Amino acid sequence: MNTTRTNATKQRTRQQIVVLGAGYAGLLAALRLAPHAEVILVDPSDRFTERVRLHELAAGRPDVTHPLQQILRGTGVRHLAARATALDPVARQVTTDDGRILPYDRLVYALGSRTGHLPGSPLGPEGGAADERAYSAESAEALRKRLVDGPGSLAVVGGGLTGVEMAAELAEAYPDWSVRLLSAGPLAAGCSGRGRDHIHTVLAARGVRVEEGRRVADAGEVDADAVVWTASMVPNTALAAAAGLALDPEGSGRIAVDASLRSLTHPEVYAAGDAAASHAPAPGRLRMACATALPTGSHAASSILAEARGHTPKPLSFGFTIQCVSLGRHDGLIQFVRPDDSPRDRMLTGRTAARAKEQVVRSTVRFLRLAARRPSVVSLIPGL
Repeated sequence: MNTTRTNATKQRTRQQIVVLGAGYAGLLAALRLAPHAEVILVDPSDRFTERVRLHELAAGRPDVTHPLQQILRGTGVRHLAARATALDPVARQVTTDDGRILPYDRLVYALGSRTGHLPGSPLGPEGGAADERAYSAESAEALRKRLVDGPGSLAVVGGGLTGVEMAAELAEAYPDWSVRLLSAGPLAAGCSGRGRDHIHTVLAARGVRVEEGRRVADAGEVDADAVVWTASMVPNTALAAAAGLALDPEGSGRIAVDASLRSLTHPEVYAAGDAAASHAPAPGRLRMACATALPTGSHAASSILAEARGHTPKPLSFGFTIQCVSLGRHDGLIQFVRPDDSPRDRMLTGRTAARAKEQVVRSTVRFLRLAARRPSVVSLIPGL
């Protein structure tokens, strides 16, 4: 028997999978698929960013990234440091900004999301600030430099959990700054009444002035030396839309997918993380979050593997358990929720909650490192 020819045939028959995006969803999908296929991970950065720590970076944490080379070492995943500029689902190929054309049998679209851009908003379409006073989580490092140059007045726009964490963290780290938190509706609307009361109490103790019912269209409306925009998130799906992939009919701008996370119009394309309009029986449409990126990234990989083995992919099964909110380094809120993400009465606060939130954040990187070492084990972990 010609062993060389047999090995070459096996090599040619391995699926070619391209994963766009090395965030939580894309990286986990690539790691799980690597033992079974030829995987190319396309992302311009050579580092994985813990996006859930960007408010900490703005507050002075030295670094919130990890070298991709260390995570991917020995996995077989090939990282291409480039940006995808075109997607052709008919020819099944991706074009990158360095001129490469990458063919694929299956594609995982996991390009995530960014701080929203609305007409007249302070942020340009690539997340850059049109108003020099305006910053976002993506520009956390520049924000930190500005705050170090202070003191002055700072306004955080957006009363969701991202805005709450940003305001609490910055008020604690830069006590000489006068901090306001502007919210169009009730602060932390998804939390219970007791949970919102705790957030208000901690923010007040940090000197943060909360202004609910304050709708802001752009930074020019805010009288402050610096403005942090956390009011909305939008998916990075322009590439998908230009390629003709159907987007969410409900208008979220995310890629329309079935229960196994396949594109409704191009089933050889799977979407995961914030770019996908994923849904599950209990919560319905999943919100954009690290808590949903990891499970959907893992499920996209499971669906591709099932399909390759001639099986019907299983539908996504997911339910929420908690919402984690850091309120500076020494306080927090762990809000227990039902599977549909509605709040329960039970919650943790104070240092206990702060420690629990830190462990949750650390666990995301632990999961990724586990997937690099033992990818077959990940699917056995509840929720992944």
